[in-house]
Amino acid sequence: MSRPLKIMLVAAEASGDALGAGLAQALRKRLGDTVSFVGVGGPRMAAEGVVSPFDIAELSILGWIEGLRAYGMVRRRVRETAALAAREQPDAVVLIDSWGFTIRVAEAIRAARPDVPLIKYVGPQVWASRPSRAKTLAGAVDHLLALYSFDAPWFERAGLPTTVVGSSALHVDMDSADGAAFRARRGIAADAKLLLILPGSRPAEIARMTPVYEATIRRLKAADPGLAVAVVAAGTVAKDVTSRVAAWPFRVHLVDEAEKYDAMRAATAALATSGTVSTELALAGTPMVIAYRIGALSYELMKRVVTAKHITLFNIAADARIAPEFIQNEASPDILAPAVQRLLADHEAAADQARRQTAALDLMGRGGPDPSALAADAVLQVIEAKRGG
Repeated sequence: MSRPLKIMLVAAEASGDALGAGLAQALRKRLGDTVSFVGVGGPRMAAEGVVSPFDIAELSILGWIEGLRAYGMVRRRVRETAALAAREQPDAVVLIDSWGFTIRVAEAIRAARPDVPLIKYVGPQVWASRPSRAKTLAGAVDHLLALYSFDAPWFERAGLPTTVVGSSALHVDMDSADGAAFRARRGIAADAKLLLILPGSRPAEIARMTPVYEATIRRLKAADPGLAVAVVAAGTVAKDVTSRVAAWPFRVHLVDEAEKYDAMRAATAALATSGTVSTELALAGTPMVIAYRIGALSYELMKRVVTAKHITLFNIAADARIAPEFIQNEASPDILAPAVQRLLADHEAAADQARRQTAALDLMGRGGPDPSALAADAVLQVIEAKRGG
């Protein structure tokens, strides 16, 4: 690159915040002080120098009906983000995940600055529903950074140049995660059963899932009063999770981001809201049960367009229900408790599931190059090609 670069990163959820921070680190490793960052993000991106003009927690919207209710707020935030791009005049804009928000930001920036390269980092899951979004994205951005090889053909057929960079979740270093140390710090015996709860990273997920998990744990502890319970409080929703869990009538070990992987290693089993954590749990060798709920009307609408048989990525890659999944009405304490109890009580079944989870990660691309580094290379190549053009 012949002159200093200014790159705009836009993320609207905790998972995107992590991707944006990793990309910023990789770009700075290559360019040092000759690159700067602006944009929208959370605490991890803030640590890399991205000063967000607003709190992204309000953009973590779950469900179509909820999205309609928040439409006015989303439009305001889109305008603010586009205005930031107009003021800062970045050399490129990287829009990370969060389809509903980032596609609108792409369209707004494109209208104001048709010359700036727009790069989408994580495409919509068109293999699961609404394949027409591939064409929509191809008309809105210049390049896609895809996480999985099975993503690429959908977008390339629509004319969108795509680079498969892999998933950062597959490259989490679990070697330094210390389950024994976590148990020792928390006073949990080495042979005690420990259930790890991962309620999600969006406010709507926390509101819907924590009451379900509380009731599930009540049933489990009624059968086994000695069961230890830990709950992960993701950074963007930590205060909400902490306040809700404080009202539970049994002891809970709260886990922050710094201890999350230790807790995964320490857990006998996990009960998790569907998301990136399922991949991380599989890397940690932790058998899990997956649950998910959205608004009733949103779910009815979603059923009309979703074609995927599974919602957990390693289940999708293996084309098998390795980890049990319970969606909507099935995500109830009466159903979740027995599924979790099986993993807590049946060591052989738990160990077999953990082995199958780990094997499925190879189908997702585990062991490849660092995704953040590949993403940084692709971003710089897109900028160079645009300048050359």
